[in-house]
Amino acid sequence: MSKHRYILSINVAMMLALGACGQNTDQNQDVKNEGQPPQENVEDNQEMGMAEEGNSDHDGMQHSSSAEVPEGLKEAKEPKYEVGSQATVETDHMKGMDGAEATIVGAYDTIAYVVTYTPTNGGEPVKDHKWVIQEEIADAGQETLSPGSEVTLEADHMEGMKGATAEIVSSEQTTVYMIDYKPTTGGEEVKNHKWVTEDELGPVQ
Repeated sequence: MSKHRYILSINVAMMLALGACGQNTDQNQDVKNEGQPPQENVEDNQEMGMAEEGNSDHDGMQHSSSAEVPEGLKEAKEPKYEVGSQATVETDHMKGMDGAEATIVGAYDTIAYVVTYTPTNGGEPVKDHKWVIQEEIADAGQETLSPGSEVTLEADHMEGMKGATAEIVSSEQTTVYMIDYKPTTGGEEVKNHKWVTEDELGPVQ
């Protein structure tokens, strides 16, 4: 065998050996990944899970709003909690609300409603939303609306609420309060939150 033919034989043998190693590496990788979804699917599933976790009735609720109130809403004459006083929030409309210390910004005598509605921007119906008041319902008049009544909302507490068709679930003649409060979960102070009712507030602990 000539010197050149000997070197060529060695090169061919090395190439065959390297090719076999590469094939084994690919096979090992396939075995390692067997039974696992592709990374793209994992990311999609994570995003879907996050969306599902955040799909609660009050996720779209605006944390802070203006101090403007609906036309015709009357200030309470003898509210249990006076404007400027402090109270403890005893409801959980949003995370970080229950147990928070609130400052009373406004107190008004009205009829408060629990409503179920379908947002104007799409999505599933929002069930048993608290609260929408008489003055935030189109053409509501002065009389208490009966459960099952179909109405149009003029409130904009949540995305897709204003202009939505809603069904009255229940009503309550009460004093409603606009409040500022610092969430118990941390974060910025919520300003001019609308609304909490009188029985959703308690004395400062």
